[in-house]
This record gives sequence, C-alpha cells and structure tokens, in this order.
Amino acid sequence: MQKILLFGVLVFFGACSQEPPMKDKGELLSYVDPYIGSGFHGHVFVGTNMPFGNVQLGPNNYDKGWDWCSGYHYSDSLVVGFSHTHLSGTGCMDLGDIQIMPYMGDINIKRGNWDDFEGSFASKYYHEKEYVDPSLYKVELENGVKVSLTTTPHVGIHKYEFPNNNQTPRILVNVTDGMGDRATNTFIEKVDEFTLKGFRESRGWSPRHKTFFVLKSDAPIKELNLFDKDKPVDKDSISGLIKGVMTFKDNIKEVQLHVAISSVSCENAMLNLEAETKGWDFNNYVSLNRDAWESELSRIKVESNDENFKKVFYTAMYHTAIAPTLYCDVNGEYRGHDDKVYKTQGKNYSTLSLWDTYRALNPLFTITQTDKVDDIVNSMLSMYDQQGYLPIWPLTGGETHCMPGYSSIEVISDAYLKGFRGFDAKKALDYMVSSANNDRYPGIKYLKEKGYIPADKEAEATSKAMEYAVADWGIAHVAKAMGNDSIAQAFDKRSDLFDNYFDKSMNVVRPKLEDGTWRTPYDPIKARHGVGDFCEGNGYHYSFFAPQHPEKLISLYGGDDKFIEKLDSLFLIEGNLGEEASPDISGLIGQYVHGNEPSHHVLYLYPFAGEQWKTAEKVSQVMSEFYTSNPDGIIGNEDCGQMSAWYILSALGIYQVNPMSGIFVFGTPKVDKASIPVKEGKTFVITANNNGGDNIYIQSVVLNGKEYPYTYIKYDDIMNGGELIFNMGNTPNNEFGKEPADRPYTPSI
Repeated sequence: MQKILLFGVLVFFGACSQEPPMKDKGELLSYVDPYIGSGFHGHVFVGTNMPFGNVQLGPNNYDKGWDWCSGYHYSDSLVVGFSHTHLSGTGCMDLGDIQIMPYMGDINIKRGNWDDFEGSFASKYYHEKEYVDPSLYKVELENGVKVSLTTTPHVGIHKYEFPNNNQTPRILVNVTDGMGDRATNTFIEKVDEFTLKGFRESRGWSPRHKTFFVLKSDAPIKELNLFDKDKPVDKDSISGLIKGVMTFKDNIKEVQLHVAISSVSCENAMLNLEAETKGWDFNNYVSLNRDAWESELSRIKVESNDENFKKVFYTAMYHTAIAPTLYCDVNGEYRGHDDKVYKTQGKNYSTLSLWDTYRALNPLFTITQTDKVDDIVNSMLSMYDQQGYLPIWPLTGGETHCMPGYSSIEVISDAYLKGFRGFDAKKALDYMVSSANNDRYPGIKYLKEKGYIPADKEAEATSKAMEYAVADWGIAHVAKAMGNDSIAQAFDKRSDLFDNYFDKSMNVVRPKLEDGTWRTPYDPIKARHGVGDFCEGNGYHYSFFAPQHPEKLISLYGGDDKFIEKLDSLFLIEGNLGEEASPDISGLIGQYVHGNEPSHHVLYLYPFAGEQWKTAEKVSQVMSEFYTSNPDGIIGNEDCGQMSAWYILSALGIYQVNPMSGIFVFGTPKVDKASIPVKEGKTFVITANNNGGDNIYIQSVVLNGKEYPYTYIKYDDIMNGGELIFNMGNTPNNEFGKEPADRPYTPSI
C-alpha cells in the first residue's frame, strides 16, 4: 500500500470496490448535515471539501439574489454546473470558478436563466435524488446524468455516469461564468487527448481573482469545441471569454475528471494534481476525505443522549472548518494582493471574514486549531507586506474592504496574548499600530483629531469608531506585554472612546456630529443599511457594544442594578427598524439580534454585573430557538463559521466576551460531557452533571477537584488540561458569581 502526504493528512491509496456505505462514514461525520443553514439566510456552502481546503466543489444554482450567495439555496431545483470555489455563509457573492456541467445531446452552451432555462444546458434536480456529506456530493439530474463529487485539498474529483440512450455524452468546461463576479479574461487549451489547462481572471467582490487549472480525464477526449463569447472558434486553445465542450471517444458512458486549481499558474496546478491524486479509484478518494473529516471533528468529542443536539453540534464543527481556506500550492507558492507570487514556509490562508470571526471563531481556534493560529497570523502579516495595511476581509488574493474596523488586530492580539509565538511579534505590533493610524481606514483621521468619528462626515461612523476601539484594546495590551508603555497608554485611551457616544440623557449610544452635538432627531430603533449611523444594526444593538471593557460600560449605565435593568429591557423592546434596515438583522428577541455579529457577546454580559443565571436563561433560549437541524436551522448568515463557533462555545458552557482577554465567561452547557485534546497530550474535559431539560442553571462548579466560585475560566486553565464540572439545576443559584471577586474581569495595563 502506497502512502502520500496530503498537506498534513496521511493518505492511503488502496482498493475500494464500492462507495463506503453510510454506516462506514465515521462516528462523528455521520452527524454532519450540510443542508443545515442552506435555507433561510444561512448562505452555507453545500458540496464537498477537505477541512480548510482550497477547493469547495459543489452545485451552482442560477443567481436569484442575496440568499444565493453560496451559489446554492435549499429552495432551488435548477443546477447550471459544479464549480470548484464557493463561499460559505457570507452576505456577498463571489467565486464559482471553473464550472463543470455534464449533459446529453447536441453541443449546447446556452446558459439560460432561472425563469427561462428551456433549451439550455441547465438541468432540474430534486432533493430526493441528492445526497451530501462533507466528503461526498451526489445527485441524479433530470437530464439523466448521475453526478458524484469529492475532493482533495487542491483537486476536485468528478465522476459522471451517463444514461444508456442514443444521445451523446458531453461535458461543458465553463471558465467564463462565475457567481456574482465578471470574468475579464479566460483561457482553455487542449494539451493532449486526456488533458486540458486554462485559467479564469475575474473581478467581483474581490477586486482581482485568478484561478489556473489543469483537468485530467480518465477517458480520451475525442473533440474539444471552443467558444469565445458564445461564438465557435476553430482552435485547440483560445483566450477571451471561453467555454469548451468535451466529447469523448467511443461514446463512453462513465467519465472521471480530476481538476486541480492554483492561484499561481497551470504548472502549479499540475504540481497540486500530481501530489494529491494517484489512480482513478473514486471511492478511495471519498474514503480519504472521510478520514480527514473524522479527524477534524474529533477535535471536540461530546457526549449527550440528545442525538439531534449532536447533529447540530457536529454540523457546526464542520462549518467552522470550511474557512479560512488554504491559499497556497503544494510548493508553498501563492498569488498575493499585489498580484506577485510569494512562497510561504508554512501554510497561507485566505477567505478571512474577520469582522465576524474575531468574536468567536478565532478564539475557538486558539483552543481547537492551535496548529493553524500562527499560519493565520503570518498570512495576515504577509498581506500587510503586499498592500501596506492589515487585511479587513481578504478573499483569494484581493482585499474586499468589507465591514468596519481593522479586525485582523483582534485576531493577532488574541494570539500573542495567549502565548503564540510562531510569528514576528515586533513586526506584528508595528503593523497593528501603523494600520490603526492609517487614514485609509474610514474615519481614522477624525478619530485621531477628535476622539470620535462625526456622523455627518462618515457613514456608519458610530459603529466604525466603536469597532476600532475594540481592536485598540488589543494593541494596548500587546504593547504593554512587549514593554512599550507609550503605545500602550495611547491605545488604552483610544479603547475607551465609546464613552464619547454615550448619551446619559437617553441612556443609549448616540451618533455625534462634527460640531460636537448629538444627532437630532434620533430614534435608536431605526436602522439604515450602508448609509446610516450603524453597521447592520441600530442604536440599541450598539448600546452594549464594549466587549473590550464591560465593567466601564456598566459604570456608564450607573452600576450593576441599573445596567441589569437596561440589559433586561433590550430583550423586551419592540419597534419597527424601518424599510431601510439590513436583512442581516435577523433572529430578534426584542432588540437583541442573534443573526448578526455585533450582539453575539451581549448575552454574556450579565455575569459582569453579578447575575450569571440570566445569561444561562438567554443562552439556552438562543441555542434552542435559533439553531436547529433543519435547512433553515441557522438564523442568519453563517459568516464563515462565526455563527457556528458561537454555538460550539456556548454548548460547552463558555464564551470569550473580550475577544482578546483569555477570560471565558460561563453560560449554560448543552453537552453532558466534552473532551478537547489541547497540548502536550493533555485533554480538557467539561462535564455537566444533572444536565438537560429545565436544568439550565449552574448550581456550582468544580475545577480539577476543587470548588470553583468564579463565573469564568482562564484560557491557560483550559490549555493546561484537567476537568471542569458544572453541577446543574432547574432553579437559579442567585449567589453564584454575585460577589465582585467571583465575576469575570477585564485585565488592565
């Protein structure tokens, strides 16, 4: 048996005579349902991929609007092809590179559209004839073709079975069409009777995107018909806006394709293909993929008598391992944001939804993905080298400039403050300070001059300033840890600027104008998407947005009792957000919004004021109502793993409110038991005694055999291994965490 190293996954190539049956999928993989979140506004990817792989291979529907950002929505029944790159859970659309579509009959390059697809190469499909798990996607199209797909990190593995009829099997190689972007130049060349190569250059959400590919067929290609702008050309290679139709010798009825991609070149795509594929045993690739996912999911092993919970939990684990995506070839090369080719010593990553993920996903990674944290930080530092500032929302070699803040700073700060040292710390601090003072970021020049961003000078000014303040806390504490007191003091002051937006007469955050007066009139419930004072939220949502220092927020409200009264009211206030409100504002409980990120820490603020049991109630409600095992089972955009990471941490009973403090606040565990391998062979175990049903309240806590009065646990205590025991009950223990000494806290400089 031959062994090949596949980007850290030890892969065995052996003989498999048939697809592994369902029961052999693996104990944990069997709980994963990729359909969860494919309905409503979840926007998740549906298809097959390796954990954090470069390739996400799956079906594309026609673009029908915002809910098709991933290329697929559960409500749909039309497919136009199977592409090798997809986004998962985002609120914007892009990618869909190198689209393959099998069909029968005459040569056909007519794409059609969702309300007029007759005579096109598109086909209907039905969920009854569709199957998906992370390692395998299968569907029988109405056109008669049976599709089976799996992946390696850089290669899409296709198997197409054509019906026995008098029509000719064809496969369309479509490098022109994508999802929400525009191809600017494409190329296809027939290299030999088994091989095609080419590329796709496009502009979309990512301003520049290049995908090179090599396609290998197990069946000889009789003919390749090429089209430029849908007009036939009599050549074996052509650039322009290209589509190609493959016809095979002997009218063969089963065809397998291996399609490798690269951001660098066709030569690198071939290196990826040669490193990750050997032979044409499709089922073996499925088995290798399943092994990789079983290993990935075992980073947390949970015990529960609730099988539905385990389905939701392990699907969430799956969703946290789609992005960031591997963005380098097997030789370490990748295309940077300046369109130059670089080489990494580790692994380079892209698809970093940082405004979303700094809150829960990246803190989760510091526990479960410790092998990736340094590479993620180094990837962001290299982006600074390429573009002159830290990334905001980087996607496949380009900066989207999407969402407010410089959220890479939270991720870098959290890593450093937790002891990760696989990157140049001095460079990281220099780059964070430089970025935080860079006028390229909206409103920074006003922030430096005035200590706030005027609402009459910048759209979403208030939320932008408040986002900057969170990151500035991280800069201050990294600088202090590195002995740079002047930087520490300057950014510690900037981290408190949310004071400037707190109007005590209204007891809410309020936009401030350039002349120093409040915006008048002002309705804290109204929201205006993209042009208002707040990003994807309103004044009530942002009135609790100071995760970097909840204690100071509590002081602004007048102390514990008044703060709790105000926080209680958040979940009761009703009102019309207005016609211009963002569709991202979903999953409301009063004015609390779980379907969008700025509210994600809010449920965990009660322990800072001494009433931990109220967090238990609210977290239990959200986990039960807003996370289900149905296609509409995620209440808002999944956002590259953030919604799922919130659920995972909350199900474990912990959440890091300050995204850089290393202080994980207790909520209410949904697991009966969870085992997490941490470091040096150690395991951290969470046990919830008397758990389930109405027993959502923590009665007492034991850490490593000793009574533990605190309503939080430190990161170091998790990573040192041991056992955290929650003793649960059906009534609140009002004394648990009531004393100030037992509450979560914010480290000071």
